Amino acid sequence: MTQFGSRSDSGFTFVGERVIHDGVVITVCEAEFITPDGEKMMRDIVRHPGAVGVVAVDGDEVVLVRQFRAPLATDILEIPAGKRDIAGERPEVTAGRELAEEVGLEAAQMESLGGFHNSVGFCDEYIHLFLATNLTPVDFAPDGPEEKHMQVIRVPLTEVAAILDDGTITDAKTIIGLRAALARLGY
Repeated sequence: MTQFGSRSDSGFTFVGERVIHDGVVITVCEAEFITPDGEKMMRDIVRHPGAVGVVAVDGDEVVLVRQFRAPLATDILEIPAGKRDIAGERPEVTAGRELAEEVGLEAAQMESLGGFHNSVGFCDEYIHLFLATNLTPVDFAPDGPEEKHMQVIRVPLTEVAAILDDGTITDAKTIIGLRAALARLGY
């Protein structure tokens, strides 16, 4: 979280914020800044604990999930993912937990593919991306109604670029993660 009095490279100073809504996944705040010109500026900001996304490669296939996403009121094809909701847990540990929880797989290798800020115009969410390989099945227990009703979909690596290019996948973390994994794997 931004510290009181911190100043950006371009001269904006963070004054403070007040919580408008403290929800299950996000906190919405009204934040105050002083511009480089000395003017007061207010912005609504969504605070998020961060997330992970996992590109799980099992042999010559990528393991994806198709799950309901309430903001869009439809099912979306995406990589296994989840929020970093356990304080102090390292991102790669969260990634392993989410992989087991969502698709019942454990990775012998979990390699970072980098990460990104999701929607910097209003949210501080940062998503860590991982490439999971050398997978073995494990017991899994879906968490929540969306996971209980989601489908696990396997896509041949040779077809991933086509479903990225044709608009089948619209989820940002999935597009970024799959493109990074294809580049890393030489596809």
